[in-house]
This record gives sequence, C-alpha cells and structure tokens, in this order.
Amino acid sequence: MHQRATKDILAGLIFIGFGLAFAATSATYQIGSTLSMGPGYFPLLLGGLLVMLGGVTAAKGWLAAEEGSVGPVNWKAIGLILGSILLFGLTVRGLGLAGSLFITVFLSALASHRSGVVLAAVIATGLTILCLLIFVVGLGLRLSVVGPWLGGVP
Repeated sequence: MHQRATKDILAGLIFIGFGLAFAATSATYQIGSTLSMGPGYFPLLLGGLLVMLGGVTAAKGWLAAEEGSVGPVNWKAIGLILGSILLFGLTVRGLGLAGSLFITVFLSALASHRSGVVLAAVIATGLTILCLLIFVVGLGLRLSVVGPWLGGVP
C-alpha cells in the first residue's frame, strides 16, 4: 500500500473546487464560440484547465510514495493575497486599471518570503505594464487606465 502525499491531494481538490466554481459561474454568461468568444468563454476555458490541473495534482498525490505533513498555515500570505484581491475590486474604478493592478500585484508579491519591497515593486511594475499592453493595447478593451482619484477620466 502506497503512502499518500496529503499536500498534493488537498491542493488538487482545491484546484478542482475553484475550477468547477469558475466553470459553473461562466455558464451564466454567453459562451459563444472560438471565433466569436462571449464573456463566459474564457472563464469556462480556465475553469476546465484548473479542473484538469487539479485532477493531475490529486492523482499524483494519491500515487506518490512520499508523505508530507501539511504544516503551518501562512496567515500573513493568505491575508495579503485575499486583501489585495479585495482592494483591487474596491479601487479599480477610482484608481483605474494601472493603479489597482500595481497595488494588487505589489501586495501579492509581498506575500512571498522570498521577495522584499524592492523586488515586489519591480514585479508589480512589470506585470502592470504587461497587463496594460495585453488588455488595453493588444485587445483594445476600453478600460480606464488612470481613474478619477488620480486625475483621470471616470
């Protein structure tokens, strides 16, 4: 009888849960087709990929011959990541996409014990620029880059 890798099984089940939630929520929107994507297409695709990733991770944990304890929960990291997501939702209209993205990524990067303030700022700057290039320039989404709190157009 094999020992089970509890961490991998739990992580896989969490991935599957989030993937199913995204897929179920995307069904409330128009899905469209590959050539004419609706607002629910991308969340459905990501939800499906997350379910598959979770299945592979859980199966790997089930078949693994190594046991690892779950260990202590890093509450600081959980608080920073959840807080940054909440802050994004609360500030995206006021600060605009650039300001909200920067703050969200900066706080999320601080959740890692490997990154300090300088590295978090570099990561936040790079990802903010990348997201603006992808969503505003590349995809042409009409998003407020600079919000009214920073003197931009509402």
